[in-house]
Amino acid sequence: MAEIRNWTQAEMNSLLDAISEPAALISLDYQIKAANQAYYQTYGSTPGILGRHCYDVSHGFDQPCDLAGESCPLKLCLETRQKQRVLHQHQTPLGEEHVDVEMSPIHNQQGDLIAFLEILHLVKEAKPRAAGGGLIGRSSAFNEMLALMRRAAPSEITVLLLGETGTGKELVARALHDASPRSAKPFITVECSGLPETLFESELFGHEKGAFTGALGRKNGLVAAAHGGTLFLDEIGEIPLSQQVKLLRLIETGSYRSVGGMEPQYANFRLVCATHRDLEEQVKAGAFRADLYYRISAFPLHLPSLAERREDLPLLVEALLQRLPGGEGVRVAESTLECLRHYAFPGNIRELRNFLERGILLADKGVIAAEHLPEFCRKALAPGAEQQNQGLFQPGAAPLPLRELEKRYLQELATSYPGDRKQLAQELQISERSLYRKLKGLYSQD
Repeated sequence: MAEIRNWTQAEMNSLLDAISEPAALISLDYQIKAANQAYYQTYGSTPGILGRHCYDVSHGFDQPCDLAGESCPLKLCLETRQKQRVLHQHQTPLGEEHVDVEMSPIHNQQGDLIAFLEILHLVKEAKPRAAGGGLIGRSSAFNEMLALMRRAAPSEITVLLLGETGTGKELVARALHDASPRSAKPFITVECSGLPETLFESELFGHEKGAFTGALGRKNGLVAAAHGGTLFLDEIGEIPLSQQVKLLRLIETGSYRSVGGMEPQYANFRLVCATHRDLEEQVKAGAFRADLYYRISAFPLHLPSLAERREDLPLLVEALLQRLPGGEGVRVAESTLECLRHYAFPGNIRELRNFLERGILLADKGVIAAEHLPEFCRKALAPGAEQQNQGLFQPGAAPLPLRELEKRYLQELATSYPGDRKQLAQELQISERSLYRKLKGLYSQD
């Protein structure tokens, strides 16, 4: 194979024409030598795109990505001589987009590296800007989660979504489905926490006529409804121990029997599970089967709490206002944002949504002011709050109950600790789950 500088434009274009996604041929010095039609459609057909640097077209940078604070797939590819994948945020005529960048080295017959093939997988399931539905975020914690989700989505691997309540686990499960080969088939959610033990088997597997009192006809279960698609078991940690063995059998054999049925039926679904519980602790306590845990935890995916992605707060506020009834045309005052930045958010994005719904109703002038937030949220920015744990015992005064002392200390930690909740839990020498429960109880008592 000749050096890239000796290739004709037709030869370079023919290399890219078979690729349906945006693709470009890039030289060792970052110059775009050729691009397919999808690339032009994504980044605009502005004359002069050929010969420009890839980091200029995609980011507007005047230097390579690694020198501008981002991971550069071309540099990684140059160093390792291996294909690289990196999640980036690219500029397009429609605004910023998440892009899964795949960079592959091209060698000549002598084994010399002569160019790079860049294929850009546009992420349709998430946006780094307040636009449309789906996932919203651009923080490093969010991008790390999104990159892992994109790796898992095309496969059949079982994904276990882990995170606090209100972090958007069902949205991520839906995104996994939409980015998978099963996207055209059903996405079925099973609310495990809302199913009584007596109905769990019937809802999941269906039942035959006369199988039990009230079974007046045959009914297909949710496993059958998910045929060919994705079955999402939300809050799987709530499934009764007695029913877990039946779920395990379904996963291991791919078959099941309806309640009252004799013939085995065969399932065809991709499994995604979610929980806010510490399943490892439940296994140790005997409340969750170890064999089931190992079957569903092949690909654990941590969803960051709002405290771990505070830089996304203004973006999430803007996006939620666009989605909430009456939120169009309403804005949040800077003083309100400052209160929200200092609040612990034990309820995460769901709690933020509640605050904004309340604010929309109270904002007669179209501006959500700090006074429209609940009092316990405003306390996070109260004057002198950072000193409320000093001088707690005054001579002559009755001692504070230990519960009140812990409450005041946690209030300060929740508003001023510089790290995330995982770090804070480690410093306090308690589990992250215990810290979450304490913070949730702290603000629900105000």
